[in-house]
Amino acid sequence: MASKSAVVLTVPGPHGPREVRLTSADRVYFPERGITKGEVVEYYRAVAEPLLGVLRDRPTNLKRYPDGVDGEPFYSKRLPKGAPDYVETARVTFPSGRTAESLCPTEQAVLVWAANMGTFDFHPWPVRRADTDRPDELRIDLDPQPGTDFADAKEVAGVLREVLDEAGLVGWPKTSGGRGIHVFSRIRAEWDFIAVRHAVIAIARRVAERLPAKATVDWWKEERGERVFLDYNQAARDRTVASAWSVRGRPRATVSMPVTWDTLPDVEPEDFDVRTVPGLFVERGDPHKGMDDAIGGLETVLGWYAADERDRGLGDLPYPPEYPKMPGEPMRVQPSRARRVTSEDSG
Repeated sequence: MASKSAVVLTVPGPHGPREVRLTSADRVYFPERGITKGEVVEYYRAVAEPLLGVLRDRPTNLKRYPDGVDGEPFYSKRLPKGAPDYVETARVTFPSGRTAESLCPTEQAVLVWAANMGTFDFHPWPVRRADTDRPDELRIDLDPQPGTDFADAKEVAGVLREVLDEAGLVGWPKTSGGRGIHVFSRIRAEWDFIAVRHAVIAIARRVAERLPAKATVDWWKEERGERVFLDYNQAARDRTVASAWSVRGRPRATVSMPVTWDTLPDVEPEDFDVRTVPGLFVERGDPHKGMDDAIGGLETVLGWYAADERDRGLGDLPYPPEYPKMPGEPMRVQPSRARRVTSEDSG
């Protein structure tokens, strides 16, 4: 049955205006603040220009909340059925070897169509569709663990910036929309996912060694303590994070907001939400506007990884449990369990 509040929006685009149907615009998606589905759609129309700069030509997963923030979300990793004929795709290969046609946003109408299906976050792969096996973006996720907060993530991000500078890479920070910080860096699309993940591990190790009381690369939660986890596995194939400008599934409808290194010390995640960000974009523009012009290489960082392996015996780290066993990967056994098994065997 068609919604009584259904309207047809006329959306501009590179091939002329498109008509996109918006249903149930008055449905409340964020009860705490009374933010409706229609407001989310209008938000994405307001930030379409910078968001398309982030997503264009990237295979993109959709995190959908059809029942609003209090409902159960799910990911669309394949192009949903019934997509308009102007929605383009990119073929991706999952760790299992299976392939899929993934959404590849190219114009504002695609964003509006996705938002109408309950999409809050857009999760782009770190690749372009011209070569979906070689990332052109290095991503580092600073994830505060229990007992730490956004202030701790900011402190770790400052050291991360120093390490990236030493590697000849330019980092671009953004809030995650929660307690964390994401830092991205453009790279030449010359290395595969394994090499890029190794590069992130080498960078993360150096950050953790400079701030051992504040940062960690320990995969197992029982070893992380009250520190910020540098999640190197976000660089693994098929792992994604919410894009800049994405709405997050949090009660306040916060946004993953691009910021500059100069402004990062003074911001808080709650500064950026569906209602505040459009005005900030009009006032300040896109803080990451120069990102595509700052392209670096991984030669220095991969040299660090090789030296760590050769001189310190520090090789690869565990992959997530759903991944196939990878060459050179250590055992995926929780440390306390491994110690218990070893103790029982020796007894």
